[in-house]
Amino acid sequence: QGRMWAYTVGFTVLPHVGGFLGWFINRKEIPVWYEKLKKPSWCPSRRMFPVAWTVLYTGMGYASYLIWNDLGGCSSKAVIPLGLYGAQLALNWAWPPLFFGARNLKMALIDILLLDGLATGTLCSWYRVNRAAALLLLPYLGWLAMATCLTIRIWRDNPEQKPGKSE
Repeated sequence: QGRMWAYTVGFTVLPHVGGFLGWFINRKEIPVWYEKLKKPSWCPSRRMFPVAWTVLYTGMGYASYLIWNDLGGCSSKAVIPLGLYGAQLALNWAWPPLFFGARNLKMALIDILLLDGLATGTLCSWYRVNRAAALLLLPYLGWLAMATCLTIRIWRDNPEQKPGKSE
């Protein structure tokens, strides 16, 4: 019981680790490269992204704790729900290095389309275990839908961008 708060904090913080590393590694590419890309008028402001991801990562992290706790830790029942979560989180963390670091819009698009499928699968598998945890993923899925549409538009509207091309 005394250690449960540590698990709660650990699961809640975990998604932020990859998100922070992705930002830190690629932060110099944003003003240099990303700002020059053609983007749709509905593209959120750059200032919106860290706020949104902080809220989304916190919600999904806490939700993963609820699932882990409800399934008795890393039990055999937790393999699929937490495995789907881990896989989608890995794809989530892979997107910034593909998009900003490698400047590979096609691979970033493939990544986010796979991410959409895994995140949806995660929500569906979690719904059977803990509805509140599943509902905590809904804002994330909404943001992913917007991010997917944005990635598609940037990929389509910037065909001259080649992977690794430097200015």
